[in-house]
Amino acid sequence: MDYFPIFLKLSTRPCLLVGGGEIALRKARLLLQAGATLTVLAPTLGAGLAALAEQGALRHVAERFAPHHLVGMRLAVAATGLADVDQQVADAAEAAGIWVNVVDDPQASSYITPSIVDRSPLVIALSTGGGAPVLARMLRERLESLIPAGWGRVADFARVMRERVAARIANSDARRAFWESVLAGPIVQDLVAGNLDRAEALLSDRLAASDGIPRGAVYLVGAGPGNPDLLTFRALHLMQQADVVLYDKLVAPALLDWVRRDAERIFVGKTRANHTLRQEEINQLMVRLASEGKRVLRLKGGDPFIFGRGGEEIETLAQHGIPFEVVPGITAASGAAAYAGIPLTHRDYAQSVTFVTGHRQDGSINLDWPMLCRPGQTVVVYMGVATTPALCEAFIRHGRSADCPVAMVERATLIDQRVLVSTLADLPGRIAELEIRSPSLMIVGEVVQLAAKLGWFAPRGAGEPATIGESVQKPG
Repeated sequence: MDYFPIFLKLSTRPCLLVGGGEIALRKARLLLQAGATLTVLAPTLGAGLAALAEQGALRHVAERFAPHHLVGMRLAVAATGLADVDQQVADAAEAAGIWVNVVDDPQASSYITPSIVDRSPLVIALSTGGGAPVLARMLRERLESLIPAGWGRVADFARVMRERVAARIANSDARRAFWESVLAGPIVQDLVAGNLDRAEALLSDRLAASDGIPRGAVYLVGAGPGNPDLLTFRALHLMQQADVVLYDKLVAPALLDWVRRDAERIFVGKTRANHTLRQEEINQLMVRLASEGKRVLRLKGGDPFIFGRGGEEIETLAQHGIPFEVVPGITAASGAAAYAGIPLTHRDYAQSVTFVTGHRQDGSINLDWPMLCRPGQTVVVYMGVATTPALCEAFIRHGRSADCPVAMVERATLIDQRVLVSTLADLPGRIAELEIRSPSLMIVGEVVQLAAKLGWFAPRGAGEPATIGESVQKPG
């Protein structure tokens, strides 16, 4: 984050605006909307600023800039359009410890002005770090169309009622849950429509019915294969509501940025032969936290019910009477195949697909090899990097051709995804040579040869498509 977002209280604070033209006029309007006590420094003023000065909205000082003009100011804006003058203002403000914005010059500025959606007291600020103002404006226009003007009344209503709700519901977790339910319900519709009396009556009824006791629950949420864009809307909604998040190694770090900022984060990661917490301990931790009234988010890579041990977790929750919800996610097999350009089924090559895990709890490999080696199917192996030599040997020994196409997809769907396309005979050596690491997923079957044809069109595809024996790293 190049800039720390902050909202300044400028009401009645003295601010200096250097410049008298149209650029300065736009900045003056924003500062005045924020209640600043504004001084405009310029030898002459354009028509717009002159009109504001005549109305008494600002004070005009008809002088050229000098450092003493900054004395007593809380904020400064350089908007003359003259590079040398604007730089002089920036240098003097920096020396005086005053925040300064030089219009269209982020490098000379100590702060930048964002693009603003104003539904006061609800205000949304967008910034591209000063580097792409047109993009910020386009995004602002989208938000303007999505957020009705009445949402300002919603924010004002919540502000006015805040103390009343706090007096009735002392527990902070229960209070947060109460407001989330209120703001997702019909009260908002009344506020947007301007029915303030009805909204207040509905809130009073809700408050009277509330016992102020937090209700714990557990949400098992599939985080998908790693790319945040592949989250479901429901997953994102629950990530914003959770009080505590339990996450593991397969959850991409970028996904945690989408969790509510003040939620407690607990790493319960497990790797092969190295468990931070045993599964039984994770199960009991969820029970304890939910019993304390916490809303617990169990964030899992891929899908909770595909090699995610979600079934074991909800079995424990059910035994203890803990409410839970399971939110499916895009499993790694679907994500890896799609982003590698490999269809898991195809009329000419594979009429079925089977998912298996590359190792059992005791480290052994005990699979139904005759079934897995039948023709006309694709086999996807999860967690098989460490056991790749044994897996490939077993496939060949039970009837798969040594030349059978196989792909290993590392860090699927992420910007540093790598796709290795090889054969069963050559894959172990190629993995060692290219240092393929977990998380990776193996795809075995004739469909893999289509990567050479279709990899170019995969969502992340920007390089040459893979062919047998090649390794391709797909940039974002």
